[in-house]
Amino acid sequence: MMRALVLATAALILAPSVAHGSQLIDRNASNVHLAVASDGVALVTYTADGVLKHVLAYGAVNALAPSPSTPQVAFKLDYSGGWKSVRKNLWTGFKNACTPVRTPVVKYQVAACVASDGSYWALQSWQRALPNYGLSPTRAQAAFELRLSHWTGGLAAFVVNTGWAYRKYDQLFGQLTYEDQPVFGFRSTPAGVPLDTYGRNLYLDTFDSAYGPGWRRENSFLTHLPSGTFCYGFYPHGSRPAGTGRRYRITVIGPGVTPDGVWEGAAPGQYDPAKAQAGVELERSLMGRDASCRSHP
Repeated sequence: MMRALVLATAALILAPSVAHGSQLIDRNASNVHLAVASDGVALVTYTADGVLKHVLAYGAVNALAPSPSTPQVAFKLDYSGGWKSVRKNLWTGFKNACTPVRTPVVKYQVAACVASDGSYWALQSWQRALPNYGLSPTRAQAAFELRLSHWTGGLAAFVVNTGWAYRKYDQLFGQLTYEDQPVFGFRSTPAGVPLDTYGRNLYLDTFDSAYGPGWRRENSFLTHLPSGTFCYGFYPHGSRPAGTGRRYRITVIGPGVTPDGVWEGAAPGQYDPAKAQAGVELERSLMGRDASCRSHP
């Protein structure tokens, strides 16, 4: 049986969460199928842009702790339409040795299976590139990304806490870890785009907000170096109103080739001084010397 994910709770946590990671295969895929041979080579079959495609993936499992010198694990991908680069067999010789499974651990699941060696494979599909602040996406931004993962044992632990910033704005803060080590990158652009294979953005959505009904993208932001922590306040953004909603959701491409994770929880509601003080103490204990998350005068 799949090992339980590590979760954490605290006074202000309305819903604990888990986080994971994956590797992009394609966009707007349909008729998706996943098979894995006994030697650990995965075959992803799907249709995109009206074309039937076959992609082979192999050579990666789980994730490494952040390192400034060693690249994160990644699949070797073969889009050639055949698999002669892997072995001499023909397509018709591919024998699936992976048993289909369905588990709540993997959100946005398209397909998943347990291989003959006991490892897990999964395909997920979700809209990663939506624009910030509830703006209407272009066709490219609205694309659903098909992402593949492969793992054994436990996944990353993703803790999200809710509270208030400056006594009036909804706030989220927490930490992303894998095997009890923080998940973070070493380099990024000024806009927060990771420039290495370890950096991870958190993609935050808001539900039934000033942007309109349903889920809308609020923002995306990096976990912090070297703590893996994060914080976010729902402030107005120029001409855009504050994206305060009834519920919030965070999706993250976690470390290595482990599955993408999702947290969802209710907004903190009306400001409560006692709960706010508990949140201040929790935030300070979690963030340590990270002054970028000080929002409680």
